[in-house]
Amino acid sequence: MTDPSTLPYRRNAGIALFNHCGELFLAKRTDLAGNVWQFPQGGIDEDETPLEAAWREMGEETGTNDAVLLGSLPEWVRYDLPANLVGQALGGRYRGQEQKWFVFGFTGQDSAINLTLQTPPEFSAWRWVKPADVLSGAYDLGFKKELYSQIIPQLVQVFEGAAHASDAEARQWAEKAKAWVAASQG
Repeated sequence: MTDPSTLPYRRNAGIALFNHCGELFLAKRTDLAGNVWQFPQGGIDEDETPLEAAWREMGEETGTNDAVLLGSLPEWVRYDLPANLVGQALGGRYRGQEQKWFVFGFTGQDSAINLTLQTPPEFSAWRWVKPADVLSGAYDLGFKKELYSQIIPQLVQVFEGAAHASDAEARQWAEKAKAWVAASQG
């Protein structure tokens, strides 16, 4: 058995894609047993920045880049693979992943989302989910549940703080989202 402490972490970009209602894009994995859901994410190639990897992975896994960057988490976040996956998952070369998380606002129509661009597809289904519902137990998050419990509140803060962003496009998108959420609740 591989000693996890001898293996490095794989660098990875995570994508929190919010719609105008403040819901997150969550997708069902095709390669894991059961009914495991997660956010888009993927490895960072040697020749790209974490943000470039996030844009690439979003396009590959969701079929669209109809989005505006709202911000990112300031710190990298690590998670370890469960013991039974060390030496198998991630090519068997890593103990887990070190992720840079980016927050995007979806600007397109739901019909733009296409999970079948990759062969084989990484996801078989997707939906927009309220952040609290991601953690409610309604979705099997597999071994990423602890990670998501840690980062979702931070991702929501970035989403909500985008209204104060210096980037005009992000600020405009966030203001529209806030107005839509307020109108739908009132």
